[in-house]
Amino acid sequence: MATTPTPSAVDGDAVRKLTPAEADGILAEHFAPWVQELGLSVVETGERHAVLRLPWSDRLAREGGGLSGQAMTAAADTATVIAISAALGGFAPMTTVQLSTTFQRPARGTDLLVTARLTKLGRRVAFADITLATPDAPTDPVAHATTVYAFPG
Repeated sequence: MATTPTPSAVDGDAVRKLTPAEADGILAEHFAPWVQELGLSVVETGERHAVLRLPWSDRLAREGGGLSGQAMTAAADTATVIAISAALGGFAPMTTVQLSTTFQRPARGTDLLVTARLTKLGRRVAFADITLATPDAPTDPVAHATTVYAFPG
């Protein structure tokens, strides 16, 4: 299923749609064991976005009972890879160039939906905007992130 970014993929030509099940396969095949231990699952994939679920776990909580920022940041970064893969129609080698996360309120005892939307997909770089929110309050984010990815080669 490996693919590399092609001009047709970044110039808007039709790209094969990546299903959530295929995206879950990318999570299983291309991510480190500690990222897989977050328990992320793909809820939705689209032409330029992906939605992942980060399930609540006491193991991911920090002192005070809130979900740790490290777990949320890793989930945002991972969701970006899935969104780019969805835009390309499959996985391609890529690397994080920049990632910034702002935490807006605590998440306690609840799953998070991690929505990554590509704001630009070029031949060598991709930019994304990521929102982390609880399923019951999708318009009141827990955190917001931005990221830049580069395609090697």
